[in-house]
Amino acid sequence: MKTILALAALLATLGTAQAQTTLYTQDFEHPVGFVDDGGDINIFRTVNQLYGNQPAGFTFYQPYTDETLYVGGTEAFGTGYKDPQHKAGHYVVGMLSDAQDDRLSMSFSVGNFQYLNFGLDLSSIDLDRFGGPFVPAGGSAPTFRFMLWDNPSGATGQEGNGTLLDSASATGTVGPDKFTFDWTHAVLGLNAAGATNGNVTLEIDLLTGAGYAALDNFVVVASNEKGVIPGVPEPGTWTLMALGLAALGVRARTSVRR
Repeated sequence: MKTILALAALLATLGTAQAQTTLYTQDFEHPVGFVDDGGDINIFRTVNQLYGNQPAGFTFYQPYTDETLYVGGTEAFGTGYKDPQHKAGHYVVGMLSDAQDDRLSMSFSVGNFQYLNFGLDLSSIDLDRFGGPFVPAGGSAPTFRFMLWDNPSGATGQEGNGTLLDSASATGTVGPDKFTFDWTHAVLGLNAAGATNGNVTLEIDLLTGAGYAALDNFVVVASNEKGVIPGVPEPGTWTLMALGLAALGVRARTSVRR
């Protein structure tokens, strides 16, 4: 009886796991060919050049620059970028809102799931060169808009366009200064139910007035629950599930033979 109850619990857990699937994660810690173009900033190589093919075949689309910032250097504002919350690692993506309308897009297939859930960290920050500073005096709380577009062709590396399925916004806080991150964690649930065939494009836009801000630690999940970013089961849990399912299979085959 205990074995049957344990297997039932494992199957229930498996059913929950099947209610979502992780499509993409990116902490931006492994850029390929990062070059400091001055000020602890990579501006002349695109996000896709630095992070495309992570995993193989994955692409970003950006219409303008979308800088990659190096955290822990000494050049930005004469001090280097500071991360007292220890969330940034060594690299983050930065985006303009006013000098030009920077955006960043990624395409996915959510299959038959209803929602594309997106978890990330966002923060105010600024540049001290390449036309900066951009953040208004006294600081600004950045607001990002996240738009989910229908993408029936399934093409990657393109901007969001066509039918807008859903959108949501997330607002950060005003940092202590222009070179210190103050991270806000956000989780958005975007309804993909209207997608033609499950293919969608997620577009990120920093709204006018913020000037400049940063993004990091992306987790993209297809789910039947809105706004849920599940924890990853411990490896031992998956092992127990596999053993439990194998045991159920053996019992089933034995019953048939009888």
